Amino acid sequence: MITKYKYKEKVCSTLYELSEILGKDGVFIPLSIGDEALAELGVTVTHEEEPLEVIKQRKIMELKRQRDAAEVEPIEYGGHLYDYDSKARDRIAAAIIALDIQGEGAKICWTTADNEDAVVTAQDLRMIIASVAARSNKLHTAYRTAKAQVEAAGTAEETDAVTLEL
Repeated sequence: MITKYKYKEKVCSTLYELSEILGKDGVFIPLSIGDEALAELGVTVTHEEEPLEVIKQRKIMELKRQRDAAEVEPIEYGGHLYDYDSKARDRIAAAIIALDIQGEGAKICWTTADNEDAVVTAQDLRMIIASVAARSNKLHTAYRTAKAQVEAAGTAEETDAVTLEL
């Protein structure tokens, strides 16, 4: 919902802007003032529905943020949770290289996201990456499905009802 305030031929989109204009006339208003009180001051208040395309674009951005946040959550592998933010990805890549150089059977003690120690091999670390890739694929598929539902929605209510189904 978009609210507009009109006072002496000036149109404002926020109560703060309106309070600045009214303040020049010596009228001070609380930012919690109601429409009826504003009308008594000569302010015309109109409420318009937000365009459906704007609602859809905001929903798509919300879904995208949810997808992106889920992509870097810890991932479960071998009974432990492993971090997978950018710093963890760098550490995993470096550990794979170091373990490969040490040869087959090389192991390292790794502190997991659940703050436990786990002994891992280069193959374990690769499997963590593979698990992340599978999760990422599911997230992107769910996002594309949700985005298509948003784009097909005919009302704001239908748009708001769309969720990222995992």
